[in-house]
Amino acid sequence: MAGHSHSANVKHRKDRVNALKAKIFTKIARMIIVAAKLGGGDPDANPRLRLALEKARAASMPKDNVQRAIKKGAGGTEGANYEELLYEGYGAGGVALMIDILTDNRNRTAPEIRKVFEKAGGNLASSGAVAYMFQRKSVFHVEPDEELDEDELTESVLESGAEDLVDDNGSFRIYGDPGEFGTIREALEKLGVKLSGAEVGYAPDTVVEVADVDVARRVQRLIEALEEHDDVQGVFSNHRFSSEVAERLATDS
Repeated sequence: MAGHSHSANVKHRKDRVNALKAKIFTKIARMIIVAAKLGGGDPDANPRLRLALEKARAASMPKDNVQRAIKKGAGGTEGANYEELLYEGYGAGGVALMIDILTDNRNRTAPEIRKVFEKAGGNLASSGAVAYMFQRKSVFHVEPDEELDEDELTESVLESGAEDLVDDNGSFRIYGDPGEFGTIREALEKLGVKLSGAEVGYAPDTVVEVADVDVARRVQRLIEALEEHDDVQGVFSNHRFSSEVAERLATDS
């Protein structure tokens, strides 16, 4: 019985990982379609498409999926009605969030995102309420790895154009100029670093440390719910969980 339960749990986790990966690929495909629609299918002449392709590569998106998305956008069959929006809001504990949106219907998206915030005890804020706390940056999320040499990682990414490396309870976030996205990614690839995410997004000027586990759970649930929304391209916050809280959250899963 225990063995059956373990097997079922493993399958459930794999199914969830596969579902999340499929959702990520769908979101990147939408980004590629819009970029190709607006600037053509040649990445050398289309910086926006080049960035979308860099993100696809960082996510290990299959080449067939990428080429199909480029053809859809460059051929004019899709992408005409998408618009980019930036939503701002607050989660539990005063944690500030920036949300990149790509939608074909803002009248549908806005109330849905507002509902996600309210369900997690947060609130969607007015434009400008949060944005001043952040700067537009390349953002890389490095997975925890006991064999990773932090000094070597720091030296390599700073030489490649990164501006900051933040230790987040064993994992790392790397920030750099948006124009250095590809260069930093290549440096990380050479080191064999495993990334859980890479995008051009937002870096907070100051960090809010969350030391209450209940508040942390609400923040985590809010971020996860936002990331699961089809129109959300990226979620960026100014929180950092204390080491004690991070350990408690790890036991939740």
